[in-house]
Amino acid sequence: MGFYTPATIVKDAQRHGVKILPVCVQQSDWRCVVVSCQQPSPQSSPWLGRGRREAPVRVVDAVRLGFRVVNGLRQEHAEELVRRRQDRSFKSLDDLKRHVPFAKNELRALAELGALNCFAEHRRAAMWKVEETLHDDLLGSAGILPRTRQSENTSNHNELTIRVAEEPPGNMPGGASRMLALPTDTPLKPMTLPERVKADYETMNLTTGPHPMKLLRENLPNIWRATDLVRARHGSTIQIAGNVICRQRPGTAKGFVFISLEDETGVSNAIVDPDLFERLRLVSTEEAFLLIEGQVQNSDGVVLIKARDIKPLVHERLVGSESHDFH
Repeated sequence: MGFYTPATIVKDAQRHGVKILPVCVQQSDWRCVVVSCQQPSPQSSPWLGRGRREAPVRVVDAVRLGFRVVNGLRQEHAEELVRRRQDRSFKSLDDLKRHVPFAKNELRALAELGALNCFAEHRRAAMWKVEETLHDDLLGSAGILPRTRQSENTSNHNELTIRVAEEPPGNMPGGASRMLALPTDTPLKPMTLPERVKADYETMNLTTGPHPMKLLRENLPNIWRATDLVRARHGSTIQIAGNVICRQRPGTAKGFVFISLEDETGVSNAIVDPDLFERLRLVSTEEAFLLIEGQVQNSDGVVLIKARDIKPLVHERLVGSESHDFH
C-alpha cells in the first residue's frame, strides 16, 4: 500500500479482527486473496449426548497470503503450481517436486515458513523432507540409485538405504560414499514460537503469528504499550519501545524528526528535536527496534512522546520489518 509495509498492514488487520491465513502450497495463489474459512464461534454450545460437546463454528472471510510475499520465490513457478493444483491436489512433497520446477532455495524457504506443513508434522520436519529429496537428487545425478523406499504411510521406516551394487568405494563418484544413508524420520524438534516468528520475517518480512514485541512483553514491565498511551498523564516521563516502521523529517518541521514504533497493540509516535537527533543519529537511523524515553504530550487523546533519550532495543527474539524512512 505504499507507505506501510506488508508486515504492518497484516498486524493492523489482525488487531481489527481480520483473520490472516499463512502461505500454503495447497491453498495459496500468487496474490493474496479473500477466502471463506471456519472458525470457532464465540458463543458457547450446548452439551450433546453423553457429555460430548461439539465445538460450534461459523464461516468468516479471511485473507490467505499469496506466494508473492515469499522472498525469492519466482512468480512463474508459483503460477505453475496453481495451474497444476487445479487438476488435483498434491499428495506429497515428491509429487509437488515432480510437477513444479522449484529451485532448492525456493523449496527451503517454503519449508521454513510453514508452507509445506501439509506434507509434514511441523516446519522442521518439512525442512528435513526437503533436504531428503535434494539428497536423492544428488545421488541420482551421481549415478547411485536409491533402493525402493517403503511406503510413505509406513511409520517405522527409519533409514533410506542406497544400492551401491558391487562398486568398490574408490570407484564411487566424488562425495557419494559419504552419503549412503539418510534418516527419513526427522530427529529435529518443532520450532518454538519465537523461532517460527523469526523464520517468518526471514522468509517473508512479516508474520501471521504474534508481533515480536509480544514475545518480550513480560520482560518489559516499565515500557508503555501503544494502546495504553491515551491514559498517560500530560507532562509525565515514560518509555515506549517497538519496531521502527517510519522515520520522517518533513521540510516544514524545522529539523524535527518523527519516529513511529509498532508493538503488539499498535503504533506509538515520538518527536526528536534536531540536536538530539544529530547526537544519536546512528542509533536513531540504523536500529530496527528502539526504546525511547521522553515527555508525554497528550492533547485530546493524540499522544506524542518528546524524546529525551533513544537506545537500541536488542534481543535475540527481535526480528522485524523494514521501515519507511525520509520519503
